[in-house]
Amino acid sequence: MFHDLLATGVAWVGAFWLRLNLQIPEPYWGSMLQSLPVVMGVQAIILWRFGLYRGIWRYASLHDLRLIMLAVGLCALAVPSILVLLRLADPIPRSVFILDPMLLMFSMGGSRLAYRAWKEGRIAQSPGGRLPVLVLGAGDAAEALVRELAGSATWRAVGLLDDNPAKQGRQIHGVPVRGELHDLPMQAAALAVQHAIIAMPGAPHAVRRNVVNVATSAGLTVMTVPSYDDIVSGKVTVSQLRNVELDDLLGRDPVVLDHAGVRDLLGARTVLVTGAGGSIGSELCRQIARFAPARLVLYEISEFALYQIEEEFRESYPALDIVSVVGDVRNRARLDQVFLRHRPQVVFHAAAYKHVPLMENVNAWEAVQNNVLGTYEVASAALQAGVETFVLVSTDKAVNPVNVMGASKRLAEKVCQALQLCAGTRFIIVRFGNVLGSAGSVIPKFRRQIAQGGPVTVTHPDIIRYFMSIPEAAQLVLQAGAMGRGGELFVLDMGDPVKIVDLARDMIRLSGYGDNDVSIVFTGLRPGEKLYEEVLADEEETLSTPHPKLRVAKSRSVQEGWMESIEPELRQPVLDDEEVRANLRRWLPEYSETGHEGRAAKHGSEVRP
Repeated sequence: MFHDLLATGVAWVGAFWLRLNLQIPEPYWGSMLQSLPVVMGVQAIILWRFGLYRGIWRYASLHDLRLIMLAVGLCALAVPSILVLLRLADPIPRSVFILDPMLLMFSMGGSRLAYRAWKEGRIAQSPGGRLPVLVLGAGDAAEALVRELAGSATWRAVGLLDDNPAKQGRQIHGVPVRGELHDLPMQAAALAVQHAIIAMPGAPHAVRRNVVNVATSAGLTVMTVPSYDDIVSGKVTVSQLRNVELDDLLGRDPVVLDHAGVRDLLGARTVLVTGAGGSIGSELCRQIARFAPARLVLYEISEFALYQIEEEFRESYPALDIVSVVGDVRNRARLDQVFLRHRPQVVFHAAAYKHVPLMENVNAWEAVQNNVLGTYEVASAALQAGVETFVLVSTDKAVNPVNVMGASKRLAEKVCQALQLCAGTRFIIVRFGNVLGSAGSVIPKFRRQIAQGGPVTVTHPDIIRYFMSIPEAAQLVLQAGAMGRGGELFVLDMGDPVKIVDLARDMIRLSGYGDNDVSIVFTGLRPGEKLYEEVLADEEETLSTPHPKLRVAKSRSVQEGWMESIEPELRQPVLDDEEVRANLRRWLPEYSETGHEGRAAKHGSEVRP
């Protein structure tokens, strides 16, 4: 403030001095000095009101310059008007009123930009402690990154690499484009660089994966700028670097939602999510919250998981009406109470036991009870309460199941198909494969093993799986809910299957280790584990939908009365594992405990990438 106050006085005197040929005659001294306090006072008030003193000079930018221009422009109108009203404008040359704002703008803006340039120059001239880094890409994101790194106390951009021939030999903010992306190992060695930053948020995933492979093969630590969507939305800035994650290598094209359709399904309505504290359930809740439901009911049996998701939503969505309910999906009385009190119009049923080996032995009956009977109780309560849409989250392990978990999820699908025969609620089933980083999945396990120095355990060298990110899975579940008319079994486009051993090698490299630093040990298939997963059963076909990542499976129909025939058996006391498997064979003809080996031999060549 003191600087700008002084600048207003100097600009006013300087305007007289320039106008009068560097000599101020006696008649003008009096008018200049008499008007000086008024000019300084008026301009100080205007500059203050424009918020110029909330900024930090170290980060002066075009925004600050724009504010200065607006404030000085208003001063240029206010000063002569007030001087005329106070009869202090005589003798004041009219050109002084033009020169004064020009000098004031130059003084205020120039000082700020000069200070920023001085600070950044000091950092640039003292590279000690600043790590040299190569920026991969030379587009808009790279330009913004180089600009922000110029003021960084941690990083120093020493070059850019880009495959565009028109950019070779050019410079961005003084940093040269040194070559193409495949020149990375050579340039890193020549410049003694140990770090690279991928600044291509809009590049195809295949290009990004290739760049990561080149960088990790050269022994570099690889980082990346945030995703393009996050940058554009303003959530983060381009300089908020992060390590390259597995999602970046297995990344898929972003999901394009029919926002109008999903908003019609969820907007201003009461939505209930079972298993709301789990990996899929919690992400469903986050995606649902974006569409402003009237109320979101979180139904979860784990007190701690429910507490965590409630705390997150209280902070992230303080205006959203959240109801946190502790309850078991098998407890019909509790479900009826919740449905009667909150009257949800849409239900997403994500609660399930899903860990294959854990559910195969000792816990087989619990898997059937929770996944089948639990689905029946929630779906029946929804039907009785007049819920409009019920969406079941299923899995590709339900296709030609060879384990208890997969068989129980296929039975859950059949429960919804059976209940669809009753008029009223629309029952929709969504089937997809593994999600990256979900609770109990292989990714956290690999990450933990790598942190301990290995070995990384893989069950079989040929085992493959389909993967998608948790947000992508949740968004497609919402899309299926909006598109379904009742009775559909939606199959998500899972892309290409991935070998688990390749996944392990990628994670080892991304963690900064070479292939020889952390070993991979093959432990053999676990109980109930397939070499590969299928999206469709042998008798199933799919039909296209308006959404490119969703197809509708033409599944085997369920006979009327099927549910009534097995319900009494589902309510039996505890059964041992062999009794459970015997029941599953009877209820589900496609279930085969030893089927995965023969099917792998039959289909393996068709599904391996």
